Amino acid sequence: MQPISRAQDSNPCGLTLLLVGATGVVGSQVLAQALANPQVAHVVAPTRRPLPAHTKLSNPLVDFAKLPSEAPWWSVDAVVCALGTTLKLAGSVAKFVEVDRDWPLQVARQARVAGATRFALNSSLGANAQSRGLYLKTKGQVEDAIEQLGYPSYTIVRPSLIDAHRTESRPGEALGLWVAHALRPLIPLQYRAVAPEHIATALLQAVLQGQAGVQVIESHQLQG
Repeated sequence: MQPISRAQDSNPCGLTLLLVGATGVVGSQVLAQALANPQVAHVVAPTRRPLPAHTKLSNPLVDFAKLPSEAPWWSVDAVVCALGTTLKLAGSVAKFVEVDRDWPLQVARQARVAGATRFALNSSLGANAQSRGLYLKTKGQVEDAIEQLGYPSYTIVRPSLIDAHRTESRPGEALGLWVAHALRPLIPLQYRAVAPEHIATALLQAVLQGQAGVQVIESHQLQG
């Protein structure tokens, strides 16, 4: 099936945005910024648990392992993907790959078929499909797979460690943040921890601007 043509660029009502990962530390920042931005007309944020109601928000409750392919809310102008987990939280390699690669790719494919022309992906510093490490390899694989879908505007954001307090336990990340804070002046800009709001701004601005082609925003560009 070929993607449906949309004329969003001339739409005076603003952008219709699909946001996945809206309950995460980055996704929640994207949601807040999008709802406050007059250039965004409406946000569709499918989640597993309900979000606070907002006049600009549609919040379908979904199982990401069984996304409805014919849902009308796929028909949007742009997509921001902030889905992601860790191997420990996922519980297995297969589940980690499903959350970090398969779900974002399915979302990207469905939205593209329905006519979306802009996509912004929250990835990771060092993402590379040829990497020997599971995390960076998976991130690189999904970057490459989404690029093959032919979005006219595709932005990849690659932050370093995200500087945020999480409700779930991530001991390794917590230790990394302690080191990042203690040694911040000595750490090269590319490897410094990044505030989630800076990542969110980069993702949202990417789809609002809709620059043609593929753009990669590296971690040093996200420092405030």
